[in-house]
Amino acid sequence: MNEIEQLINIALENKKNSYSPYSHFRVSCAVKTGTGSIYKGVNIENAAYSPCICAERSAMSAAISAGEIEFTHIVINGDSHDTFPCGVCRQFIREFADKNTQIVIANAVDDYRIFTIDELLPHSFSNEDLKEI
Repeated sequence: MNEIEQLINIALENKKNSYSPYSHFRVSCAVKTGTGSIYKGVNIENAAYSPCICAERSAMSAAISAGEIEFTHIVINGDSHDTFPCGVCRQFIREFADKNTQIVIANAVDDYRIFTIDELLPHSFSNEDLKEI
């Protein structure tokens, strides 16, 4: 089993921890950092809706809270075929992903696609834009 398949298995197993009592749409994310550490996250809903947090931001926030800001892999699995990150998550990922970060949209261990952040969020605004000021 390769590295991506191992991360997909972690995300698939973690999906059971989703807190989605309103939409019943579970999403899980596993991220691997530059140090090789793996962090997991799930979508966490709230009755007020706006305080909800997506799995991608949940996993990445866990890593960032532990002092990790370099990501090599971001694996996303949801209850539908090809669950992609929402716009907010794409912008959040953009803050930390580099051109080598592999964003894996996983349906199963043997059914996944790999993207870069530039493919998911072309012409994006990033910290690079602020360096020009």
